[in-house]
Amino acid sequence: MAEQKSKVGFLRSPLTWLAGLLVLQLSLYFPTYQSMVDIWWRSETFAHGFFIVPISAYLIWKKRQLLAATPGRPDVWSFLPLLGVCLLWLVAKTVDVLVVEQFAAVLMLPLLVWLVQGFKFTAVIAFPLAFLLFAVPFGEFLVYPLMEFTAVFTVNAVRMMGIPVFWEGMYFSLPSGSWSVVEACSGFRYILASLTLGALFAYLTYHSFWRRAAFMLLALLVPIAANGLRAFMIVMIGHFSGMELAVGVDHLIYGWVWFGIVMFVMFWIGSFWQQKSPVSETPQASPLTGQAVNAKRVGVVAFCAALVLLAPILLLQKINSSELNPEKTIHLPAIVGDWQQQEHALSTWQPEYRGASQIITATYRQQDQVAGVHIAFFANQQQGAELVNSSHRLIAGGPNGIRWKDISRQSRHITLASTDIGLKEIQMKSSRQSLLVWNWKYFNGTHTDNDFYLKALEGWAKLTGQPRHGAAISLYVELDDFTQDSKAQAVDELIAVANQLIPELERALQ
Repeated sequence: MAEQKSKVGFLRSPLTWLAGLLVLQLSLYFPTYQSMVDIWWRSETFAHGFFIVPISAYLIWKKRQLLAATPGRPDVWSFLPLLGVCLLWLVAKTVDVLVVEQFAAVLMLPLLVWLVQGFKFTAVIAFPLAFLLFAVPFGEFLVYPLMEFTAVFTVNAVRMMGIPVFWEGMYFSLPSGSWSVVEACSGFRYILASLTLGALFAYLTYHSFWRRAAFMLLALLVPIAANGLRAFMIVMIGHFSGMELAVGVDHLIYGWVWFGIVMFVMFWIGSFWQQKSPVSETPQASPLTGQAVNAKRVGVVAFCAALVLLAPILLLQKINSSELNPEKTIHLPAIVGDWQQQEHALSTWQPEYRGASQIITATYRQQDQVAGVHIAFFANQQQGAELVNSSHRLIAGGPNGIRWKDISRQSRHITLASTDIGLKEIQMKSSRQSLLVWNWKYFNGTHTDNDFYLKALEGWAKLTGQPRHGAAISLYVELDDFTQDSKAQAVDELIAVANQLIPELERALQ
């Protein structure tokens, strides 16, 4: 009889219902979590994700006595944010914004704890639950701005040393040799590691909100400055050693050694403001502890939460089942107005668009004017084969090891073929050639380089059952040099070919 009562009590326990809801959520949204693990596995930048869950679990286990003394009560108010996050996941899944989808899935976990156990219980383990967000692979959009900062910082620091520098975008040359700022030089990995370790250090060391916030700000700013100093020191080591040191694998070794020193100093300084655990951290018996929780109320709340979790999955299946999937290919005409295709390609430059269903390239000539066209066509976009994706690269390695340098890029709006188009204008060069490139995207009659607007259009097309064909378009001409006169002439050539080519592109893409 005692054993039977124990089983009944176990089934009525809020923690049992909570565990069931967590298992259900992990099962329903397993593909989203699997996508996170896949990124951890293939990317060294986000490999720390494997450690986030064990660390969070350990921090929760350390609070077990305080949790046992904290009463848990269902809080129906948490249904509102839970519903909002579920809808956010559905929207992100619909428009294939993987990082938002992953954040939404992870945010559901603390909301479920809040729903079943209440706000006070959740507040005890608020940091371990929030720490789970570091498992989401996020921030790759910061790489290029960080590369720009590193280049600017390094070049100015070298010039302050009285050393002449020839500077072009991410490339610069000293009398001793040439250097380039690549993705590994952005310092993004340092920032990500610093924020993760800094958050953990601040939680374990401080108890004041303002001290934790100040240290987190320090953990963000210090690695940015330290990465600039790292790049400067590596250039100086290479310069004064006649380009014999800090140019091979030791380049990376010096970087991580420097980062380790910076982190050690930052944590050492931060330790001087360490705070002792407040008295409230010690578990105390609560007057509500041990009182029976209304099992019926917990069961109703958990059942409703299960329906909320299940609804986005069912809606997504309905959306996918109504999606149109006709096969489609596109072709460029041999003659476009006064422009005719020629066999000889203008350039070896090729951007990298992963997952494109079709790549179309052509070179058009009109008298002495020559323009190149590159189109990456995405028929019926889906995850991993989508028009907007952070893995696409405009500057990629060419054939025979040809390397292209990104000299400058800017956004501009221009009217072409009676259509207002937002595009990116990029100046680039290799050892053989310089190009001026206009790059933008086309989707359902809209020309733009605004990725957020494109995602909204794609989501609406999916919800309304329309085809989701899209294309990334690049027009380019050769630059004699990077003077204003040469650029103005190149812009005139691009306008001339775009005005006649865009209507043909629209007809092919619609």
